[in-house]
Amino acid sequence: MEPTYLFELVIVMFVAIIVLHYAGHRLGMPPSVALLAGGGLLAFLPGLPTIEIDPALVLVIFLPPLLLDGAWSIAVGRLRHHVIGITSLAVGAVFFTFAVVAVVTHLLFPSLPWAACAALGAIVSPPDAVSARAVLERVKLPRRLQILLEGESLLNDASGLVLFRFAIAAGITGSFSTADAVGSFFLLAFGGAVVGIAVGTAWVLLVRRLGDEYLIIAATALLSWISYLLGELIHVSGVIATVTTGLIMSWHQHTVLSASTRMRGTSFWTVVVFLMEATVFILIGLSLRGVVERGGGFDVVMATMGLPILVILIALILARFAWAFGSDFVVRLCNLLALDRYTPLGFRGATVLSWAGVRGVVTLALALSVPESFPGRDFILVASFAIILGTVLLQGTTLGRLITWARLTEPESSKPRFSMSQAEAAMAQAQFATIQTLAYDGQGNLIHPQLLQRYQVRAEKIVDYAERTEQYTPLLQAHFDVVLQAVATGRRELIRLHRAGDIDDETLDELERDLDLEELSAISAKS
Repeated sequence: MEPTYLFELVIVMFVAIIVLHYAGHRLGMPPSVALLAGGGLLAFLPGLPTIEIDPALVLVIFLPPLLLDGAWSIAVGRLRHHVIGITSLAVGAVFFTFAVVAVVTHLLFPSLPWAACAALGAIVSPPDAVSARAVLERVKLPRRLQILLEGESLLNDASGLVLFRFAIAAGITGSFSTADAVGSFFLLAFGGAVVGIAVGTAWVLLVRRLGDEYLIIAATALLSWISYLLGELIHVSGVIATVTTGLIMSWHQHTVLSASTRMRGTSFWTVVVFLMEATVFILIGLSLRGVVERGGGFDVVMATMGLPILVILIALILARFAWAFGSDFVVRLCNLLALDRYTPLGFRGATVLSWAGVRGVVTLALALSVPESFPGRDFILVASFAIILGTVLLQGTTLGRLITWARLTEPESSKPRFSMSQAEAAMAQAQFATIQTLAYDGQGNLIHPQLLQRYQVRAEKIVDYAERTEQYTPLLQAHFDVVLQAVATGRRELIRLHRAGDIDDETLDELERDLDLEELSAISAKS
């Protein structure tokens, strides 16, 4: 394929992403579903070549930045608080699902070697970080469930990758050791964490010395690949290395980044992550043609593999239900024994947690990386793709309705001690205390009277609002509606002056930036 033609295909794919994302939004369906379905349809367009995906390249390009972004935006404090629950899902649930799928597959196909059954179990056992983000960003969950699912999606790929490597090695060499697998997992995880700590610490030191915000943003963007590739280079978990780096960056970003760098970097990174997530689902859809052709066509696939794959999909879903409800039972049992450190999720919470197990790019990449000579490779590839389709189309489209049905509420124990308005009041009072000190010169003369009055009035009003939030909310909404209208009027006047030649481009840019900041502030306060 010529480079120019390849570039044209990439542009067409990006255009398709925008169209499909918009169509999904208009039709009320998750964007991941629209992109996956659209990619599947594009794959069979006449004249379009079969898309061959290099699995190693897909993992290296897409997985590190998406993992880093997830770790950057996750609540580190809640992650520490729920580390046992996250570990239970990211390690325990993955190992349990792996075993269930391997056993069910071997019962369905007794002639298929155990190594092939284990490979399929390893491939489909970890829910995908990209798919989880695509689903979770459209729903509202209690903090505990949100952090459990986000933390699981960041860490479970490491478990699946270790199991996959051992399953492939067992298929090739004919030997497998559970003790070696468990030991290797902990060694890879520990080594990955060490690499992540080293890279994250280096980033903190580097940012403190770099004065150019564009250099900081560029260095930050590259860090995900540096962590991942460095971890893989020394044969430890690149996934854990990347996640650890992201957590360190997340913790220190508030103290080492300037406001301008944070705003510009967030804008840049948001667009990059959007395009990467969308491209992943498009690529999964585009690979459908190659998978079907390898399986012998739709008719052959449905006739010979349809029912067994459906049984495996059901077993996969039930395994997650069994683990989630079993873990919740253990928590309840501990409470009965007066070991009441943790609160059970309850039936509705465990149901939502069980249903949020969507598979995606990691599953596809692992399936495609199975060696050509590996026993049962065609079945593994078709089954893996079918499970991706099944979980995205079934669970991805219904999770929102399930959450609505569950009517989950935030437990009092998981709510922060301060509300948003109370935190804002504390911040305003601290600012006023500083102004009270700096408003006077060394001789005690007031040199900033207007500044002192401004911050005093602001602190008083914010404290008053925190005490009577419900009463002031409608007035606040109306207030910022007026502010937004005033901003729009000011922007129109600026453009009129510029078009008339009364102000130059520099003046337009400077004043428009002030209006943009005022508009963003008003929108944030209104929401």
